[in-house]
Amino acid sequence: MYTQSRIAANAYANVGLETGVMAANPHQLIIMLYEGAELSVRMAIRHMNEGDLVKKSAAVTKASTIILEGLRAALDTRQGGDLAIQLDALYDYMGKRLMLAHLKNQTEPLEEVLGLLRELHTAWKQIGATGQAAATPLQHPIAA
Repeated sequence: MYTQSRIAANAYANVGLETGVMAANPHQLIIMLYEGAELSVRMAIRHMNEGDLVKKSAAVTKASTIILEGLRAALDTRQGGDLAIQLDALYDYMGKRLMLAHLKNQTEPLEEVLGLLRELHTAWKQIGATGQAAATPLQHPIAA
């Protein structure tokens, strides 16, 4: 019974997530990527502190995938100019710091990446709050 309830709850959560993604505009999708990356890094720190290396590995991999295949891949260096180039380098740096944390089981690089993600996430939310997101076609230019 518990397993069926859990399966149903997971299915419901997946439908909710898929619906949220389908309904989101490009600006909101970038925010979701930042949130997912932050959560994954926080989970990696937690699992590392608990000594659960398998879960730590999965969380670091997920954070890296979100940053490199989500945020970094969404950059438009032609329209985003210097800002997009700088973000590309920053995402590359974060990927390297995640790898270091993973290989050496160190939380310091994870904390650093988490701080960077928080700063970028906050800035991205502020762009949306000021209405600039609606003024430009978004593709993470930060999507511009």
